[in-house]
Amino acid sequence: MPKRPSLAESVGAGRRAARVTLAAAAGFYPAAYLLDQPVTAVYALFTPIAFGVLSPVPGSGRRRAGTVLRAWPAAAVLTTAGTALAVHTWSAVAGMMLVGFVLTFGAICGPRLAGTVPGLQLFYILACFPPFAPDTLPERLTGVALGGASLLLCEVAVFPDPPDPSYRDRIADTLDVAGRAARSLTRTGAPEPGLAGRLRTAGRGLRFSQQPVGARPTGAGRTDRALAQAGSATRRLVDQLAALTETRPAPADMASQSLLRGTAAACAGSADALRRARPGAGPDPIEEMIAQFLAARDGGPTGRAPRPHQVLVRQSTVLTIAVSAVTVGTAVALAFGGRRPVYGLPREQFWYARTPTVRLFAIRLSGNLTRRSVIFQNAMRSACGLALARLVAGSLDLSHGFWVLLTVLTLGRTTAVATWSAVRGAVVGTLAGAVAAGLLLIGAGEATEVYACLLVPMMLIAFAVGPLEGPAWAQGLFTLVVSTAFAQIAPVTWRLAEMRVVDVLTGSAVGLLCGVLAWPFGARAETRRSMTDLLRAAAPVVRATTAAATGDGVAGHTRTADQALRLTRHRLRIAEGSYAQYRTEPSAHPGVRAHETDPAQETEHDYLAALNVGSRVLVGAYWLPRTDRPPELPPAALRWARKVTDEAEAAIVRAADFPPGGVSVRLTPPPSLTSEVPPRVLSLLTDIEVWLDALAADLGTSTGLRASRPTRTTAS
Repeated sequence: MPKRPSLAESVGAGRRAARVTLAAAAGFYPAAYLLDQPVTAVYALFTPIAFGVLSPVPGSGRRRAGTVLRAWPAAAVLTTAGTALAVHTWSAVAGMMLVGFVLTFGAICGPRLAGTVPGLQLFYILACFPPFAPDTLPERLTGVALGGASLLLCEVAVFPDPPDPSYRDRIADTLDVAGRAARSLTRTGAPEPGLAGRLRTAGRGLRFSQQPVGARPTGAGRTDRALAQAGSATRRLVDQLAALTETRPAPADMASQSLLRGTAAACAGSADALRRARPGAGPDPIEEMIAQFLAARDGGPTGRAPRPHQVLVRQSTVLTIAVSAVTVGTAVALAFGGRRPVYGLPREQFWYARTPTVRLFAIRLSGNLTRRSVIFQNAMRSACGLALARLVAGSLDLSHGFWVLLTVLTLGRTTAVATWSAVRGAVVGTLAGAVAAGLLLIGAGEATEVYACLLVPMMLIAFAVGPLEGPAWAQGLFTLVVSTAFAQIAPVTWRLAEMRVVDVLTGSAVGLLCGVLAWPFGARAETRRSMTDLLRAAAPVVRATTAAATGDGVAGHTRTADQALRLTRHRLRIAEGSYAQYRTEPSAHPGVRAHETDPAQETEHDYLAALNVGSRVLVGAYWLPRTDRPPELPPAALRWARKVTDEAEAAIVRAADFPPGGVSVRLTPPPSLTSEVPPRVLSLLTDIEVWLDALAADLGTSTGLRASRPTRTTAS
């Protein structure tokens, strides 16, 4: 059974339906009855439907009104283009192909544009059908302006929705939790009960899958990139704090305690900057505290008794936590401060900080201009489906042929299974709606006042019930809406309902054909492939990073490391896009509802953990190699570094294939060295160990197994 809508969803749908209905009526009735301009009335009716139902822009009333206002010029341009290209079927088809691809593919540049794409496509669809009447363009544009103005006023004044919590507010709340946890870890005794669980819950709340679509910072600009990185670093920060609370308590050392207090202060500062939407001035004090911590930890005379391994691991873990806090602070500053200098941080980690905005958008577009990108696949599927529908409707000279394209637009899904499910429900709903509409048209005849009285309540019911109950209800009720609307514009008979059925069946057939032929499995197969490519690209980065940190052939690895880093960053972005769509698609697993993910698939492969592997590899590549000369490692330590790197790299390569039995990740512990080894060497080995242990844990999670470490042994 499908999931029943919650009370909040029902109330939200009702408020939205009231706004759209009032806006559509405010434009339609004056144009049809006072001005006697049927063309203007049609466009005044469909403009609120396009932006309010077909493209339900998320956010508060003012935010939605602003989005509609910015999309208004594009709607006018598309209406003009459709009117001009309606001169011939093939010109209209070519225009539909171009418009469909450009709008769908360009949606990756920002969440607001993505939300308005279906509505913008509708303006071209309405205008590109015969009759070719360029003289009616002023009336069409008047209708677009009238409907848009009505919707703007209704969004602001009629049942305005409260603003959703912004992503930056959610990051700030999570940083507050992290700050309290860091302060509690500085106190003596065991950590607070349930602290690790609260931290992990707060981290999960920052996943994009937990945010409203319009609140996700998925744009290509500097602000969205910085907020996305701040969210990712915050999730890593709380996970690291949770891991620290779950380890055996180590003897407290002043350096770690001081750095944890500095981390708590940094979290509070970043949270305050997020809430004020204004960065702090100058470098964060925690950066100087990290430098002091490294000097105290790595310095000291050679020959003193080595610190216990447990203390070294705790210090290294605290350092990774502080590094994550610095990353958050810098990303927040970049989000609100433009091209702010990146103090003391690897520039590669914030490569977008000094990149011009136009270049950032070009990178996003060119990076997805590949057949392996689900964004490119969706754009091609949508463009081909709409163009084919326009060709069929024009070649068969279907009356009200734009309904064919509207069906493709509303029923198209990213998988063949989901498309068939939507088409099946839509056909049933359309048939039922056509029967009801036919009876209404036969009974009311040419009594226009009957249709005028029924249009508003029908719109209110259709726009409230349809989005909640699925394609069957949506198509059936919308059939009644268009029948009562067109009956007021021109004389109609029961054959109008018949035309509606024919057009919907034609559009359903075209949509289903495209769903079967064009990437029918959606993001499921592409997600696995992109995760495989990501892990294979990340594996060489592990070796290059360890080599750079230990001084094991640094000169020979520099060029290779740079190329591997760029490739890993690119494949991480592709994998993130595939995973984002994968989480929204219905499962083919029997018994799983359309809004859920296949539990067997999720149990076998945790793709989010694979993304964490790629992200953690990059973070280690940025931070592990010191800016000064690497220390000289004893032969035993160098052999261990090479061996454990081989083990980690081999595990990543094996995990890239996602074998059915999973991957058993076992890393050799570092050797026990004599007191003659400089503290800096011991600290470096521990940093490598902690980094690779975290990678091993993510690898074990992504393939359904837990990583394991053998008991620590003594080596010379």
